Amino acid sequence: MLLAIDIGNTHTVVGLFDGDELQHRWRMASDSRRTADEFGILIRELCAQSGLEFKDIRGVVVCSVVPALTSALAEMAERLMGVAPVIVGPDLDLGITIDYFEPKEVGPDRLANAVAVRETIKGPAIVVDFGTATTFDAITGDGHYLGGAIAPGVITSAENLFRRGALLPRVAVDPPPNVMGKSTEEAMRSGIVFGAVGQVDEIVGRIIDEWGERPKVIATGGLAATIAAFSKTIEAVEPDLTLMGLAAIYRRVAGKQ
Repeated sequence: MLLAIDIGNTHTVVGLFDGDELQHRWRMASDSRRTADEFGILIRELCAQSGLEFKDIRGVVVCSVVPALTSALAEMAERLMGVAPVIVGPDLDLGITIDYFEPKEVGPDRLANAVAVRETIKGPAIVVDFGTATTFDAITGDGHYLGGAIAPGVITSAENLFRRGALLPRVAVDPPPNVMGKSTEEAMRSGIVFGAVGQVDEIVGRIIDEWGERPKVIATGGLAATIAAFSKTIEAVEPDLTLMGLAAIYRRVAGKQ
């Protein structure tokens, strides 16, 4: 079994693969104070709840934007599981070419997404990933990562609105029944959801115009399905895209060891 871990600023997603198939998927808060031992206890418990043994895990691959948690997970893999983890970064042979001024500046989650679409789409693609930030990444059919855009995430923007608007209530990030809200709550939901939709369609449209290609546009991340339901540019939603990319990277790296 392969343990794939995607550590974001807000959430950590853990996937367990049997061969190429994702068997289990868990989501938890990213707590930078969590230690290697705590991770070991948590992963062991998650495995037990799924009828698996901790010792069944033979490989670990991690992409992380939280350095403290990267170190804790690496220690967990080495000390508690006896495996050398694959830590995703531009220094690995990912099977793609990173056309970025400073490749080390590209987030490992963005690289994992690029690898996933390179393997599955086999043509030009744009990935829209809804996380703490909303990221847009363009990948050519022959595996060149061209770059993209980074915008404030939907929840990140909404939380700032809740915090700064003294008279504004905290609302769920759900589509309202109408664009023209009939209450403050409906108006806020409209602005948050359809504002995000407009942002996505505008940025994707500008990338396509600048690029001159007709890529497939894929969304992933927590709010992907919500925004994709109204977007004119998003063509598909793949919630496990980053985990799929991590598994592909592990297979490539492990096959060369």
